[in-house]
Amino acid sequence: MLLPRVKTISEIKLGVGGIGVSANPNESIKTFALGSCVAVFLRDIRSNVVGMAHVALPNSKISSEKARNLPGYFADTAISNLILKMTRLGFNGNNMRLIAKLTGGSHVVDRADYFMIGKKNVLSIKKILINNNIKIVGEDLGNSFCRTVTVNVGTFRVTLSSPGKNDWHL
Repeated sequence: MLLPRVKTISEIKLGVGGIGVSANPNESIKTFALGSCVAVFLRDIRSNVVGMAHVALPNSKISSEKARNLPGYFADTAISNLILKMTRLGFNGNNMRLIAKLTGGSHVVDRADYFMIGKKNVLSIKKILINNNIKIVGEDLGNSFCRTVTVNVGTFRVTLSSPGKNDWHL
């Protein structure tokens, strides 16, 4: 007797500065404990290639070496590298086909928000997306709590979780 086949979902896990891409609708991409960092999710609406970058800082000028070794760490290098990786999986490079979602940008480490790292990350990322004709279709930004986020490649649904809160979606 044959048992029914069960779809398993594999997961790509990213650390700070990580970039992950997939065209497999049965995969998800996940990153943990976003504070002032921002997760940038991109989807090509034609090929359904999805990618995520876990951005820690707005500008790579502070460390060109780190930008070379971990381009997802900085907003100004993360998005271009994310798009490049997506082209390797079927995105044709036409940014008008991309949509974006953003999460994170909290002020959890610096409760007084003196350095405004989360806000600076968000502003830098939004400026880059706008300058590259990439439409933002969803965001969950700011506040003073961490977020763990997972994007389902097949649906582009982002699931967010935080200690003491019920999961929510974007």
